[in-house]
Amino acid sequence: MRWRHPQHGLITPARFIPVAEDSGLIVPIGAWVLAEACRQLATWRATSQELAISVNLSAAQLHDPDLLVTLRRAIAEHGVNPAMIELELTESLLMEDVTLTIDLLQAIKALGISLSVDDFGTGYSSLNYLHRFPIDKLKIDQSFVRNMLDDPDDLAITKAVIGLGHTLGLRVVAEGVEQTEEMRVLAAAGCDELQGYLFGKPMPADDFGRWRQSFDDGNAG
Repeated sequence: MRWRHPQHGLITPARFIPVAEDSGLIVPIGAWVLAEACRQLATWRATSQELAISVNLSAAQLHDPDLLVTLRRAIAEHGVNPAMIELELTESLLMEDVTLTIDLLQAIKALGISLSVDDFGTGYSSLNYLHRFPIDKLKIDQSFVRNMLDDPDDLAITKAVIGLGHTLGLRVVAEGVEQTEEMRVLAAAGCDELQGYLFGKPMPADDFGRWRQSFDDGNAG
């Protein structure tokens, strides 16, 4: 998500999300994002594009008693397959109240939505709890990916996270992939999915379908 301000131009989430969180606007903004994500899924499906979409959840949204209602409404209004929706949560958010978080995530999973841990490796999650969360993916933080070609420790951590995820039956995603050599190393390590500027930069949803088709055509065969 980007904010196109009439005076200040393009404003990134890193600038406006903290303000939204402090002002209490993050919950209605989050509800709008979820509804827009479902609307976009329906648009893609109408053009025979079965694409999935990921949405970040904030702490305020996770603590919102109406979160499940918001999710059900967005899915029902646009008639989308919930399996095409992935919600991303950070490690620190998962650990705030483990018991309540597990119960809520199980309720979200019951809707058919998948869950991933974003920026894995930068928080303080306990491995003792990690296997208890009903998650589907671990996303390796880009700080490890960015430095792994020059730092043996970051490379070791990256490979360890891939191994841990697979041991727990999870798919593993590497964030921040920008170089072909990073792609090669991650693929050799068994990473399931790669994300980063090497493949494409953030773009409007209307452009993404065309980019995806072009990318698929370029990799066909």
